[in-house]
Amino acid sequence: FRKRDQLVLPIYWWVPVGLLAVPLLAVYLHIPPPQLSHTLHSWKTSGKFFTYKGLRIFYQDSVGVVGSPEIVVLLHGFPTSSYDGYKIWEGLTLRFPQVIALDFLGFDFSDKPRPHHYSIFEQASIVEALLRHLGLQNCRINLLSHDYGDIVAQEQNRSGRLTIVCACQMEVSFQRLIVFSFSKSYLKMEFLPTSLRPSESELWDMWAGIQNNNGNLVIDSLLQYINQRKKVRRRWVGALDSVTIPIHFIYGPLDPINPYPEFLELYRKTLPRSTVSILDDHISLYPQLEDPMGFLNAYMGFINSF
Repeated sequence: FRKRDQLVLPIYWWVPVGLLAVPLLAVYLHIPPPQLSHTLHSWKTSGKFFTYKGLRIFYQDSVGVVGSPEIVVLLHGFPTSSYDGYKIWEGLTLRFPQVIALDFLGFDFSDKPRPHHYSIFEQASIVEALLRHLGLQNCRINLLSHDYGDIVAQEQNRSGRLTIVCACQMEVSFQRLIVFSFSKSYLKMEFLPTSLRPSESELWDMWAGIQNNNGNLVIDSLLQYINQRKKVRRRWVGALDSVTIPIHFIYGPLDPINPYPEFLELYRKTLPRSTVSILDDHISLYPQLEDPMGFLNAYMGFINSF
């Protein structure tokens, strides 16, 4: 009798849990996405789309100063988008004749197919396809990357299909892994250590972009890049070890993923030829949003040094 009770209790315990979970899951899957703010809506309407293998990819393309032979391409991080660069955009157009950024496949305003095998190799191919679409595949390119975009940049350098003049990273890709849940609350927690953190409206914009076009349903597929990084670590770290172009790292000491000073010591050991800019003590994971002027000063100092 006791054995039978012990078997029955767990079964009945799961019944109400299951009955509660099903409607909650249904609500989550059908919850309407947040409304786009005026600024984010303007970013979307000022952008364009091109087609890659039947998929629509969102991008920004702005004309800047005349005279320089080089362009700059921004590669955004995870789980955000090209919109991360909106505070530094005008500053970049004052230095480069053309400034380009895209939303990788599965992010913000680009298509988010499911099921789909998202990969860093595919994202790198999309960058190359965009430059061909714009007739820029033979131009001299400066890569400005962040987080997830760093790995794409490493693949671009490894493939050798683009003429990359220099690369600047806002956060390198061999960071410690952390486990987190994707919600607006997470985005808030990520910035809690900073005093020049993105505003409430900027955090909401991030969340709106993630949720756009049912993006919450592809997050788990996009996260497979972590496994890809483990599998092809030698290829991408090798791209860093053998790099011949100038490379620079802009670092916020309050970065919760890559803690100071341990991470900086590891970075300098791994890339002794790379130069480094360390921003103010209160700058964290998104320096281009937290301190756009400090970031631009560091980046332009690097660009103008050669």
